[in-house]
Amino acid sequence: MSERIYNVLFLCTGNTARSILAESILRKDGRRNFRAFSAGSQPKGTVNPYALQLLETLSFDTGFARSKSWDEFAAPDAPEMNFVFTVCDSTANEACPIWPCHPMTALWAIPDPAKAHGTDAEGTSPSPMPFACSAIASRCSSICRWARSTI
Repeated sequence: MSERIYNVLFLCTGNTARSILAESILRKDGRRNFRAFSAGSQPKGTVNPYALQLLETLSFDTGFARSKSWDEFAAPDAPEMNFVFTVCDSTANEACPIWPCHPMTALWAIPDPAKAHGTDAEGTSPSPMPFACSAIASRCSSICRWARSTI
């Protein structure tokens, strides 16, 4: 019996950190049951270097990482999503595309590590990145356990 593969899209406004973290984590930890993707409503065009650095330090792949629009996943030839997780509050309040197949959706609302305040007035300090990564990894672990329990 073959295991079911679920397509998961992680959304954030800029697609620079949280959604990239989630995509990378689920690509590795959920590879038996999930195909992970990420996108943004207003992609910035670059991925946060602290997010990439953290993922690489934790032995996660970053070769796929690029900031892209959610429009890529609303196109007729896009993979059909089973789940769409919004990882930030601001995107949850935006008008989203109509996703083919009407996937299950959920809001994870992870604080934006790129907007953290503290020693770096620009909010680019890497210190909040591990917190965001840990929170995302915990949620990814939960959906991986769910997938294993349904097979």
